[in-house]
Amino acid sequence: MKREVYDQSTCLVSQIAYQYYIEEKKTSEIAEQFELSPSTVSRVLKRARKEGIIEIRLAQPYLECNQMERYLEERFQLRNVCIVPLNKPEEELQDNNVKKQVALEAARYVQRIIRDDDVLGLAWGGTMYHLIQYLNPCRKVRASIVTMHGSIANCHEALEVQTLVDRAAMAFGGEKVSLEHPGLYDTPEEYRKIASSEECRNIFEMYEKIDIAVTGVGTMYPENDSLLVKTGYLTTEEVEALEEEKVTSDLMLHFIREDGSECRHPIKERTLSISLDTYRRIPCKILAASGSGKAHSVLSLLKGNYVDVLIIDYHLAQKLIGFLDE
Repeated sequence: MKREVYDQSTCLVSQIAYQYYIEEKKTSEIAEQFELSPSTVSRVLKRARKEGIIEIRLAQPYLECNQMERYLEERFQLRNVCIVPLNKPEEELQDNNVKKQVALEAARYVQRIIRDDDVLGLAWGGTMYHLIQYLNPCRKVRASIVTMHGSIANCHEALEVQTLVDRAAMAFGGEKVSLEHPGLYDTPEEYRKIASSEECRNIFEMYEKIDIAVTGVGTMYPENDSLLVKTGYLTTEEVEALEEEKVTSDLMLHFIREDGSECRHPIKERTLSISLDTYRRIPCKILAASGSGKAHSVLSLLKGNYVDVLIIDYHLAQKLIGFLDE
């Protein structure tokens, strides 16, 4: 006897698919109604998808976001890429609202992966500020939260890294470790004196134990929109020198060129921050950024292997991939 005689009827497959996908009935309810076993209902639903009786379609822009995520993951060998879908043209969106959406996804990601006894490293910035606000205080972990660089002169208190670490520690219920010294010194000698103190040496040792790091990125090309410039952290002469060195971004007070290499400007010898060699060794480095204007900056960090998890918005992803396809 031919095999199709024993197969479930097409009408039955259609009825089961309709009740499961459209009427949202449970497989146990469907099995009871049609006098089938739950495992048979599962096989019927699989057949419905295979034969095109039911079609599962991901709507735009979600489909495109998933496709771009896979492309970037493969291109840069990333652990994960999360692209926040946006339904409006970028010019119709408020920058701060997009930044908040990216920060929310980053907060959710961190809380999904962090475990007891982990060490979480935090940087400063606007995205980091919103991320901390979105941490769910009901999800406690015994993690240590550590600043990855010194403080920024003239920085708004809400964006200061010590403030962010304090709030993150409160949200997680963990221990905070703050690097309570300026991020930039007038001379290399002043820097070395502070860096050689017992307090700083202990924190530098802790940097080697960081499991998860979360940072934003400052933009210095094509528009110089970095908060380090806006706060007066850098002098006019230093900004001009960095521009001549083709710096595209700042990361934890380090300055990164277009090719992903670190700029060797003398300011490096006066900066209190985790070294980029140490940073690269962190198992999970999360970068959260928003706005298509940051495409050059994000690309330079990807080229320099400073990213394991990339969390960005739809328009930034489009611009970034556009550069890669040129």
